Parts: sequence; C-alpha cells; structure tokens
Amino acid sequence: MRRLRQLAERTPAGRERYVDLLRAVAIGMVVVGHWGVTVIGRGADGRPTGHSALSDLPWAYPLTWVAQVLPVFFLVGGFANAASLTAHRGRGGNATGWLLDRSARLVPPTTVLLVVLAVGAAGAHLWGIDPAQVREVVWFATIPLWFLVPYLAVVALTPPMHALHRRFGLAVPVALTGLVALGDLGRLAGPAALATGNHLAGWLAVHQVGFAWYDAHARPTGDPGRDRARHPLPTSRRAATAMLVGGFGALLLLTTIGPYPVSMLHVPGQRLENTGPPSLALLALATAQLGLILLLREPARRWLRRPGPWQAVIAVNSVVLTVFLWHLTAALLLIGLLDAVGLLPTPAAGTAAWYAWRVPWLLLLALVLAGLVAVFGPVEARAGRRHPAGGRSTGRRPARTALVVAGYVAVLGGLLVNTVTPKSTPAPLGLPAPALVAYLAGAGLLRLLRSGWGTRG
Repeated sequence: MRRLRQLAERTPAGRERYVDLLRAVAIGMVVVGHWGVTVIGRGADGRPTGHSALSDLPWAYPLTWVAQVLPVFFLVGGFANAASLTAHRGRGGNATGWLLDRSARLVPPTTVLLVVLAVGAAGAHLWGIDPAQVREVVWFATIPLWFLVPYLAVVALTPPMHALHRRFGLAVPVALTGLVALGDLGRLAGPAALATGNHLAGWLAVHQVGFAWYDAHARPTGDPGRDRARHPLPTSRRAATAMLVGGFGALLLLTTIGPYPVSMLHVPGQRLENTGPPSLALLALATAQLGLILLLREPARRWLRRPGPWQAVIAVNSVVLTVFLWHLTAALLLIGLLDAVGLLPTPAAGTAAWYAWRVPWLLLLALVLAGLVAVFGPVEARAGRRHPAGGRSTGRRPARTALVVAGYVAVLGGLLVNTVTPKSTPAPLGLPAPALVAYLAGAGLLRLLRSGWGTRG
C-alpha cells in the first residue's frame, strides 16, 4: 500500500488517468467474460471438456455488444503508444529504442507463461499422458495469446503508422476501414481467406484513432512544425454523441438489414465472424464505444483524482498483462482440482443449475488467479518499473534495428504458429516445437539487445 501511495503521489499532472482505468476495465471484462460463458461437460472417455455457452444462448447475442471490449483495448493502446513514442523521441530516442522498451513490458510475462506451460507439458508427457491431450490443455491455456498476436503486430508497426498519422491524420483509419470493407466483401462472395488482411487492418484502424485521441489530449509544444503535425480527435460532447449514435445506428443496420451476425464474440458454426478477423460491424461498435468513452471522460477523471480509486487502478495496471495471460490457466487448474476430488459440477448451459454455479465459479476462479498473479505478477511489475532501455539515440545503427525487427518477427511468428496449429495436433511440449523455438529465440534476442548488446562498435 505504501508503494501504491507513493506511485499515486508521483503521477504526472498531465497523465490521462482515464486511459489506465479503461485498460484495467477492458481486461477485467475479457477475463470475466471468458470465465462466465464457460460450460464444463464430460467427453466419452469421462474427461472434462469445455466450450462456450454462446451457441446455446442466442438471446445473449445482443449482450456481446457490451462484452466485446477488445476495440477499447486497442484504442487505449494507440493512445498509450503515441504518448510513449512521443516522449521517447522528446528525450532524444529513436524508434528502435522505443520498440525495445515496449518489448520489455510485453515479452517477459509472455515468456514465463510459455516456459511454465512447456515444462508442465514435458512433465505430463514423461508421466505417460497422451501428447494429444497435453496439446489440447496447453492450446486452451494459450487462447489469450491469440489476441496478443495482433497487438504485438500493431506495436511493432507503431513508428511507421504514427508517422503516417502525423501526415494524414484520421484519413489513415478511414482508409483502413475501407480495406476492412473490401475484405468483408471478399469473404461474403468467396472464401473466408480473402479477409485475412482484416486481422491487421481492423485493429490498426482502431489503434490509429488512439493516436488522434492522444493528439487531442497533448498540450501544444510551442514548436510550430511539431504542432502542425498533430491531428486531434474531436472530443466535444456533440462529437462524442455523434460517434455514439452513428456507430450504434450503423451497427443496428449492419446486423439486421446487413449480412453481419449479431454476436460480437465467436459463435461456433457462423460463416461470418465479427472478431476473427475484425469486420465492418465491429468497427461500427468501436465507434459507438469511443463516443461513450468520451461522454464518460469528465466524470471518470473527477473520480480518479481521489487517491483510493487511482491507487486501485495503478495496482491493477501493474499486473494487467499477467491477469490476462493466466486467466484461462486458472480455469484449467480449478477444473482439474475439482475433478480430482469429485466435486466438479457439469450442468448444461442455460439451466438453473448452470446459472446458480456462475457466482461460486467466478469467485473460485478469482482466488486461483490471485494466487497465480502473486507468483508471476512480479515479472511484469519489475518490467514496468525498469528504466527505459532506449535512452538517447546513439545514432543510426541499421544492424541493430534489423536485429530488433528480427526479434519481433520471431516472437510474432512463434505465437502465430501456435495459434494456427490445431488443438488436436500432438505436441510433447504442448506447443509446436518450431513455434516454441522461434519465440524463445526472438525473446532471447530482444533481451540481449535491451541489456546493451550490440550498442558498441
């Protein structure tokens, strides 16, 4: 508590605390949402199985318009990345140093998760457990990494995309939205693979709007050249109301008259999805969410000036990635424990017993996750306190920049291979060997570069 109080007291006056609150709320809603829709059953062999309840609860599809908060996460990410990149360059740093700094917060907690899962899977394999079963468990535990892949990609692209923003402003997300619309037309008329580019274009569009929001928040620098490059997002109540009403209206049209499903979350069997990859309907939802966020900004800011709420936000944000990464592992551990002692309920989705089990289920999961965060959270907390590695620019070093890019590519490639590898593929380490090797090589390279390796000569 003392450290939280000190951190709260040292918060810069110009910090947009509301962004930190939104990040914490968004991740919290993702965690509770994943837990809340989980249905546990048993397979033919008697082993526990799990699936989403959404396919059994069509009446809940409109509720996913509230539960789908990934656009908020990318919007906040755009704001935070623009702020940190601008500050880094103001200290004399360059894009290479900034990318290393961002990797220090994102990669180590992810590495810990993957190493722990691989070690656990190896132990299970030695114990004689079927590698296909091991893979299925690890596949479920790594579902959060599916969402980390596009976020790491937009982080890696932040320097060039921010340069585009400084030149073209909101025309960039408009163009990206056009690409998403083209991808949707392609998958409506042909194979779903025609919308593959939406995985990047959709999230980049939302991330770019975060840049504009930061420009609206940042104070003028006094440098005419730099100030002319700012393209602030309109944040008046009138503009926010227009975003909310326009986005919501477009969403209604797209999901009623248009071809898009109502659910903003994955429902097995749907030909067209709104999230994987992002659709035009999801971007309409993001617009409505942005309008609501801007309308609630001033009351939230006043609330966050109080010490208690702000200290709570600081505490959550210090381990927010750990919470996200480990929340499904917590579910696996709880299911395994309850099954081992013969106390695992398996009510069907939508029954009275299933609804009654939601509250104790969520409370027990919160306890298990709290234990995991206590063990693994310090890795992220230390990374958050670490002094930026980028420092001042030491001049152009193309070789060092190439190594940083190679590190990011290896990390992203490893995570992507794991994501696209079916859960039924046997893997003694729970993860595809090429994916694990590529990821660890990339993470190790970035760690070496953050330590100063390659800066001499």
